[in-house]
Amino acid sequence: MKNEDTYLTIASPCEGLFKDKGSRFLAFAFPVYSEEDARTIIENLRKKYHDARHHCYAYKMGVDRLIYRTNDDGEPSGTAGKPIYGQIQSFGLTNVLIVVVRYFGGKLLGTGGLVNAYKSAAEDALSHARIVKDYLYKSAELKFEYKHLSEINRVLQSFNCEIIEQLYDEHCYLKVKIRRSFATLLAEKFSPFKDIHISLI
Repeated sequence: MKNEDTYLTIASPCEGLFKDKGSRFLAFAFPVYSEEDARTIIENLRKKYHDARHHCYAYKMGVDRLIYRTNDDGEPSGTAGKPIYGQIQSFGLTNVLIVVVRYFGGKLLGTGGLVNAYKSAAEDALSHARIVKDYLYKSAELKFEYKHLSEINRVLQSFNCEIIEQLYDEHCYLKVKIRRSFATLLAEKFSPFKDIHISLI
């Protein structure tokens, strides 16, 4: 059973290629975490491949609240963005952008040919990707007296927490990153201690 805080994405950018009747379809897949990142990448590819006929794309982000978009960039409606998005879905991925740049070869492919070309180019890019498991995280803030530091560090290490902020004094403060599915368990670990205050963000 899939954990509630687990998802699949790609580790790094990768490329693919499909050719049909002289047209070339260059596919570029990227891990992305915001629509702003996606827009920047798309704009950079438009500039780099400014002589191409079309720059079609699709992206999907998030796990709980999905954000997705498809764009045919002048191709007949539904023949480019949707087939690209279909491959993101088929591979079970999120936080992924795929842009397919088309150089027109002089011969029309028809709607069926276009759907197949954009699908195949996106599929080829993802077939070269290193697919990785990633997690959703929460933040936890801890306030405590210095005498509890060693015990707190031991518990944090057992949950593989990453320390984001820290302040050690008579009264200490830690902000850590923890997998979402472990956050409540972490809070329960410290609940018996009245002078250890933890809040989940």
